[in-house]
Amino acid sequence: MQVIFLEQYSENGRVIRIEAGAAYFRRPGKMRWEYQSPEKNLFLVDGKTAWFYVPADHTVTRIPAKQSTDWRTPLALLAGEMKLSRICARVDFATDEKPDKDGDVLLSCQLEGSENMADPASKNGAPHAKRDLLLLEVAHDTNQLVRIVVREAGGVEIEFKFKDWQFDPPVPDSFFRFEVPPGVAIVNGELPSESKSLN
Repeated sequence: MQVIFLEQYSENGRVIRIEAGAAYFRRPGKMRWEYQSPEKNLFLVDGKTAWFYVPADHTVTRIPAKQSTDWRTPLALLAGEMKLSRICARVDFATDEKPDKDGDVLLSCQLEGSENMADPASKNGAPHAKRDLLLLEVAHDTNQLVRIVVREAGGVEIEFKFKDWQFDPPVPDSFFRFEVPPGVAIVNGELPSESKSLN
């Protein structure tokens, strides 16, 4: 699959960064996020390794995909690698949230492994603190995913808006492999991200 995306990163209701580009997904669990604006960078998962490349810095960070705590990694579900049941403790209709477009379906996913989960002994399982939450908006007329909102307990929110989905685009396999350019340093370790783990 191929799609155009707009990504907005906010902290405590204040927009910190807006980026845009194109994303590509292929089974099993391969992704390529090409950021074009405001600067070029690349986030690629080849099925085993996650790569984050910033051409202006002449560095690429790599980490085994299963160890990545980057907030984009759970979005491998778009490539058929994950089922919602593997990352969501539960999925419900988000009746207390408003979709971007009237008539769209909005689903809420309480993320597995979120900190401050509800205490089973508390009345009605009420949480003691806000948990990590994933919202998925599906267009009523096309059944396509049009928006994802990731909300973390610390006041961090990442929103993706998608448009122009293409299915089975003519994309070569090499598109999902990272070839280290000459003169680029490889750094092993966690991918740089302001956000903490979602998985």
